[in-house]
Order: sequence, then structure tokens, then C-alpha cells
Amino acid sequence: MIEAIQFELGDDGILLATLDLPGRPMNVLNDITSAAIERMVQRVETDPAVLGLVLSSGKKDFLAGADLEGIRDIASAQQAFDLSMVMKRQLRRLEKSGKPAVAVIHGMCFGGGLELTLACHHRIAVDGARLGTPEVKLGLLPGGGGTQRLPRLVGMQTAMPLLCEGGEVRADKALAIGLVHALAPSREAAIAQARAWCGAHPKAQQPWDAPKFRYPGGDSRSPAVAQMLAIAPAMAAAKSWNNYPAITHVMSSVFEGGLVDFDTALLIESRYFAACVVSPESRNLLNTLWFQLNAIKKGASRPKGVPAGKVGKLGILGAGMMGAGIAYVSAKAGIEVVLLDTTQAAADQGKAHSQNLLDKALKRGRGSAEQRDALLARITPTTSHDALAGCDLVIEAVFEDRAVKAEVTKMAEAKIGERAVFASNTSTLPITGLAAASSRPARFIGLHFFSPVDRMPLVEIIVGRDTSNETLARGFDYVLQIGKTPIVVNDSRGFYTSRVFGTYVMEGLAMLAEGVHPRSIEVAGLQAGMPMPPLALQDEVSLSLALHVAEQTKKDLAAAGQASFEHPGLAVVRRMCEIGRLGRKVGQGFYDWPAADGKGGTGGTGGTGEKALWPGLTTMFPLAPQQPAQRELIDRLMFAQANEAARCWQEGVLRSVADANVGSILGWGFAPFHGGVLQFINAMGATRFVARSRELAARHGERFAPAAVVVTQAETGGRFAD
Repeated sequence: MIEAIQFELGDDGILLATLDLPGRPMNVLNDITSAAIERMVQRVETDPAVLGLVLSSGKKDFLAGADLEGIRDIASAQQAFDLSMVMKRQLRRLEKSGKPAVAVIHGMCFGGGLELTLACHHRIAVDGARLGTPEVKLGLLPGGGGTQRLPRLVGMQTAMPLLCEGGEVRADKALAIGLVHALAPSREAAIAQARAWCGAHPKAQQPWDAPKFRYPGGDSRSPAVAQMLAIAPAMAAAKSWNNYPAITHVMSSVFEGGLVDFDTALLIESRYFAACVVSPESRNLLNTLWFQLNAIKKGASRPKGVPAGKVGKLGILGAGMMGAGIAYVSAKAGIEVVLLDTTQAAADQGKAHSQNLLDKALKRGRGSAEQRDALLARITPTTSHDALAGCDLVIEAVFEDRAVKAEVTKMAEAKIGERAVFASNTSTLPITGLAAASSRPARFIGLHFFSPVDRMPLVEIIVGRDTSNETLARGFDYVLQIGKTPIVVNDSRGFYTSRVFGTYVMEGLAMLAEGVHPRSIEVAGLQAGMPMPPLALQDEVSLSLALHVAEQTKKDLAAAGQASFEHPGLAVVRRMCEIGRLGRKVGQGFYDWPAADGKGGTGGTGGTGEKALWPGLTTMFPLAPQQPAQRELIDRLMFAQANEAARCWQEGVLRSVADANVGSILGWGFAPFHGGVLQFINAMGATRFVARSRELAARHGERFAPAAVVVTQAETGGRFAD
């Protein structure tokens, strides 16, 4: 029998139970763990020699949560309900055993792990521990009593954000809000404290089992709580546009549980848990943001048979916004960075970006001055190409111009070693064309970062015609080394992310040209589940840059003897550029941007308040007398992206479905609840997708004609699968 919990009964009668699931780097809740918890509870209940329990972990983290493969395999709501109740019964027996139980928490303690500790009568957190309920991020809710114990412990008003936002708290914050009872400097010290507590509290009882128990701050009937619960659904809907039912289910579970006794409340939670598990949103989120994402991180897109490697020294050409961001994340990962620009002042300014980020983190209590100084010492700002000697990898992050990139490539390659990899951070220019300036195209690759680099989790790796597998592996390993998620695509104009992302923005601009009210366009983007609406997003990325890329593309295609398609949205970009409304960088674009945020220029809204749609939009683009239904606008924005992604698959730009789905969510924010851009088609079904695409094409143009690969799927019953 595999034992997930090791037991040691001390002379003081305290049973030390150590969670240590064999064969796994982390403890998770699965059938093996559940069986071990059952044996633990039974021993506490029946063994007279056991006077108390101290529950700890033998791994670096306490418990990461449920084994999500088991959740994915649930086939019905009844099965989900029953599974949830198994754990609840175990935990209920533990807390009603009449013997004290203490949880010693170190490292990560998330989801079901936190719920396990909540069933203990006392919790001691080791410094640096992190606690949280992240289930809602995967379309779920805590199914082991978390929506009932947490509010009864810390109060509904404190518990609701933790449950609905899926965030985490560190040990000191957990103590401050009452989630844990004490802190300890080490696991050993915490265990000693736990033993002492058990001895001092031989008849421990949970607060909610006491006859006179009251919720901290009031239950669902309390006026203050009732007011909070009355506005919470509206606030959640405003933020999520009702695209995430798990949030509503969490709030309902907390509210309804606050009207009944504790054991009835647990039944209520299990019903809402079951509703979450079988929802399409949860299925989509689990599949993409857990299974596909983890497969990528484990190297599904990495060439097999190439030994793992690390970058010790990195060269960055260009200390602007992107180069400075790459320098920061690389130095943070322990890499020595050479940050090179044409003037020392520009290079120094690039390093100052890291200084600013670190100083802000210090003010928030994150890190220390010593850590800040050590990171900054790893960044060397310079104008000398000689400093590139010894670099394992060089990344150019200069202006999006082929001639400029060719020049810096040649200058850098004259100084770096034969085995060093050269990468371009271009967002649109084909890698094979850029590699023509290289003396060793096999060592040339694309590493497309997203802005702001310190916050965006994705890097798109582009494989050129001559890029070797070893070079791809080196790029892949570097991306993991700096804590980012790599997706791998084949070379083409705009690659994958820029190409598909552009259809979202351009479709919004096309609507504006047609006379659709700009507010309706922006609301449609948010209702669709996108993080930013299309007009605001175009302002953020700059209209002049969009026009430059479009004109460069047109020239390149003409030089190759190919005709270019001009999206109707591009005419809007031209007109805005002609009158100097270039976007947020100058304080005016589709919006008037407040100058007080440090980004605005002339034409802001006086330096105060929020950005506001420019009133002149409806004069420049007169409103159509008949406004379209909001559903039509949403479909146009989503189908434009999905169809272009399907074409990327059809043309061989995409290498895997996982890269497509994960890249769409982490790269440009494609509505996560759909599970990614190709999963959007899978979930709808090819037949329905083709039919709706043809309707849109008939009304709005051939750009909506369904990709041939999806038409074939509709005819054969196929779907996107690796």
C-alpha cells in the first residue's frame, strides 16, 4: 500500500502526521491522499493513545490543491457532488473528534490544501508561507468546505475577495486577518509550538460548533453584510460581464451558507461546486490554463534530444522600453546582462527602468535593498560592442526597421562567439528575412516579448527557415529560465500573435468607419471577454506604429510580386494620423488621455480623471441611423480572431493547438473562459462556426469567410487536436 502520510506518535500523545505523497514533487489531493486522510482521521477518532494531531508536510510546500486530472475526469454533476462530500465528511469528523488538531503550514498551501488546514483547530504558518483559494481562476470553487469555513473564520467581507479573485496571502497577512493563529521561523519551531498548543487545549472545538457562534462582522442577515452582498454581484458582473459563472456560484454559496447551520451549508457548497465542474467555462479553463499550459512548460514544444542549457551572459541591443524590460527580467533570473545602446545616456536610462521597478517593489515591502543592488549590479549599460564577448545569447530590441536590424546584427556578430545564439525581438518582420543579414542563420531565431515585459507572461519563439533545433532549444530554455511561458511558431509575416491580435483591433476600427457608436464597440470588446476594448487598445500600441507596420508590409509584398489586402480599419488609422491623434503616447487618439498619468501630451483631459472617448469621433465618423445588435459586434470581434488563427494552423504557422490556445490567452488576452482561440471553434463546433462565419461574410466582407480547414472539419466531424 502506498502511504501518502507518515505517522509518528510522541511520548506526549501527539500524533505527528507528515504529508509526503510518493513519486510527486508536490502534495496534491487525489485518491491516494484521500485514503491516507481517512486512515488519519480514523486513528485520531479511535486510538486512545492519540491525544492530539499535528499535521505537516514532508515536502517544500504544504499542499498545492486537488489533482486536476481527477476533476477533468468527472462526468456528471452527481459525481462532482459525491466527490466533494467525501472530503467534507472526513474533515467534519476530524474537527468534531474531540481532540485538538493543528496544521503546520509552510511553502504553498492552496485550494484543497488550505481547506484541509481550515478543518484543524489551530494553524501555525512558517515565515514565507503562501495561502490561497485559486479555484475560481479555473472556473471552480473550493469544494471541501472553503466557502463556509473561511467566512466563518475571517468574516464574509474579508473572505469574499479571497474566494472570488483567487489571490493569495503571505503568512504575515494571513495572521493579520485571522486566517492563521501564529507564525514560526521554521517548520521545526512550528511543530514544537503545535505540540504545546495541543497539550494546552485537550478539548479543542471549532468556533462554528460552539453554541453561541457568530460570524465575525455579521452573517447574511446583518445589514452591513447584506449591503455588501447586494452590490457584490453587480460589481462582479461589471468586471467579468457574467462570463465567469464560478464567481456568482461562490457568492451564492457564501450568502446561502450564511443563512443555515454549518452542515447544511456544506451541502449547499457541494451543489454549487458540481455546477462549476460541469460548466463549459471550467472545462475550457482547465484544459488550456492547466493541462495545455503545463504541457508547454514541461517542454512539449521543445526539440527532443537536445541537452538542456542555461544563459549565463546576455547581450541586449537597444535600451528602449522593450530592451530595458528584457534586461530586468533576465537580471532578476540571475543572468549577467550587457545593455547596449548608441549613447551612454540611453543605456543608463534603460538600466534606470530596473531601478524604478525595484524601488517601487521595496516601497510595497517586497524584497530588500541588498537584493535590489545585487540585481542592478548584474546589468552593465554600455555603448561598446566589445562588451558582448562571452554572451551566450544576444537579443536585438531596436526599431522595427529591417535596415536598422540588419546593421546591429552584423555589428554584434562580429563580437560574439561562434556558438552564441542571436535573437530578434521583432513583432512582425519575418525571421528568415532578418536572418539574411546574419553570417550564421542556423543560430538566428525570433524571441517576441510582450509589453510590459516584467508583467506579460508569454514569449513567442519564431523559427526561421534555417533555424536549427539546437538554437530553438536554447531559446526555449532561456524563456523558461526567466520565468516566462514559451510558445513556438513557424515564420511568417506577423507570425501568430501579432497577426491574429491585429484582426481584433482592426475589426473595431472597421466598425467605427461603418458608423457604429464608439461606445458600443468598446462595450462589445469587454462583453466578449477581452481585457481591453479595441479602440483603447489601438491607442495603447500607437496608431503611427500600426500605420508604419502596414506600409512596410505593403512594400514587402509588392517587392515580392504579391498583392496586399487592406483591411477597412486601416483607413481609420490613416485619418487619425493625419490630424495628429496618434494614441496615448501623445495624449490623444480615439480617447483623450489624462496628462497626469505621465503618458499624456497635449489634448488630454486636463490632467485629472479617467481617459474618455474623444467627442470628435462621431463627427469624423458619423453614426449610422441603424445601429447593429450588440451580439453582432461581439461575434465580429471574436470570429475575426478565430478565423485568422485557423488560417495560421492551415498555413503551418502554428505547430500545436496548445501553443495556439495558450498563446492567445497569455499573449493578447483572448477571452480566457473560451479556453483559447482554437478551443473557441472546438467548443462551438465546426458546423456552427462555418455557418455563422458565412453569415458574417455575407454582411461584412470576405475576410469572414471560414478558413478551409474548418470547412473540412465541418464536413468530416473533425476538430483541432494535436
